[in-house]
Amino acid sequence: MQTLIVIPTYNESENIAALVPAILQTTPDVEILVVDDNSPDGTGDVVRKLSANNTKIHLLSRQGKEGLGKAYLAGFRWGLEKGYGMIAQMDADFSHRPEDLKRLLEALPEFDFVMGSRWVPGGRTVNWGFGRKLISRGGSFYTRQILRYQVRDWTGGFNAWKAATLLKLGLDSVRSEGYSFQIELKYRALKLGFRSKEVPIVFEDRRVGQSKMSSHIVFEALYRVWGLRGI
Repeated sequence: MQTLIVIPTYNESENIAALVPAILQTTPDVEILVVDDNSPDGTGDVVRKLSANNTKIHLLSRQGKEGLGKAYLAGFRWGLEKGYGMIAQMDADFSHRPEDLKRLLEALPEFDFVMGSRWVPGGRTVNWGFGRKLISRGGSFYTRQILRYQVRDWTGGFNAWKAATLLKLGLDSVRSEGYSFQIELKYRALKLGFRSKEVPIVFEDRRVGQSKMSSHIVFEALYRVWGLRGI
């Protein structure tokens, strides 16, 4: 099955210029779709130049910044319409390592979806302080208690899906953004009985640019968890 990697971007010109070649070096059989929200720093132009020399690189440009969840949904729909059999999602800032992507894709054929996890044996974070670890691990613990599925890393955005799984998740009815988007997709899949696995990853802080993560975003996601039980 042909595999598509969906990468949402906003002001990631420096990172994306290095990440796309790194992905193709590690996993040469995949294709890449960058979903760019009209980045002022010219991220879209960088991807256009890369795609001009490589048919495996694609760009989906949107009019403006509409949020992470909508970017991923647009990328998923694009991939499903084009007939890709497997679709993975990852960040543009090297916090998700290309070498770990290979491990996710190798595990996917035996499952309906796989999750890159910082909190299973073999997974870890690099250069994270105690407070950030507490928020992330505590958030997943909180989500487990409410949604009743034993996922260790609910908020992680490094995941791979079979197209057949995504087609049954009801993507048109997904309303979550940010971290709650990651939680909602996993919950929808688990509730439908899809088989999953958490694959250990090493999560590093971004190489270039400013982090878009904040405690406000995380706490907002955890507030929204209560509403997911009714879907």
